Amino acid sequence: MLKIAIVGPESSGKTTLCQALAAHFAAPWVPEFAREYLEARNGRYAQADLLSIAAGQCAGEDRAMQQGTPLVICDTDMVTIRIWSEEKFGGCDARLIELSVKRHYDHWLLCKPDIPWELDPLRENPYDRDRLFALYEDMLKQLGKPYTIIEGDRAQRMRQATVIIDALEKGTLR
Repeated sequence: MLKIAIVGPESSGKTTLCQALAAHFAAPWVPEFAREYLEARNGRYAQADLLSIAAGQCAGEDRAMQQGTPLVICDTDMVTIRIWSEEKFGGCDARLIELSVKRHYDHWLLCKPDIPWELDPLRENPYDRDRLFALYEDMLKQLGKPYTIIEGDRAQRMRQATVIIDALEKGTLR
């Protein structure tokens, strides 16, 4: 079974890609739990809430993995929550750091913010997506996580992602 994390700065096409990949591969996808959590709180949160968000994300992933399908697509991961904590609050709970290191995904698809920003009341960083993209890439490298940069329009992104997932399924990419 493969578990793929789709990550990147806000408004970089992650959810759109997740939905398209889930449909293409007939695979479950795990929505970003933070969205549900924040919508229920009118967008208000404190640093401690990130632990609850991580727990909700992990629970959703675990439920999807129990379905026994060969592939699960995750719309975010623990690295994202770690970066979010460090960016928003200047630090990160040790439990989130541990999750970012130890929580298993087989591959990360890092979405480049080369598409137009879309307004959303839950989004916070419209002006520094390139800097945040670099943080994601640096963190994935630092943690030794296997990743591929996904870029271009929707069709290009889908082609790139399906090639990677096909190769992972065949065992020709590690």
